[in-house]
Amino acid sequence: MNVLIKPLVTEKMTGQGEKLNRFGFVVNKDATKIQIKKAVESMYNVKVDAVNTMVYAGKRKSRFTKAGVIEGSTVAYKKAMITLAAGDTIDFYSNI
Repeated sequence: MNVLIKPLVTEKMTGQGEKLNRFGFVVNKDATKIQIKKAVESMYNVKVDAVNTMVYAGKRKSRFTKAGVIEGSTVAYKKAMITLAAGDTIDFYSNI
């Protein structure tokens, strides 16, 4: 099972990374906090202090077009907020 799907690289998460040493990831819905902690520590060689998770439900969307009303939904996902130990950091921009 692939635990980490992708990092969240937004303005808000970049600010939290600089001020609070906190980083966000989209993770597998079935992953536990312990699995997420081990995956981050092994992938980025850092020490994780805390893991907070939240599950976002998909939302119903509809739009009006020439062909009529099109209905669908957004994707549900799970987000993890990782707080690292003092002195550790993750650089998502190093391989660009």
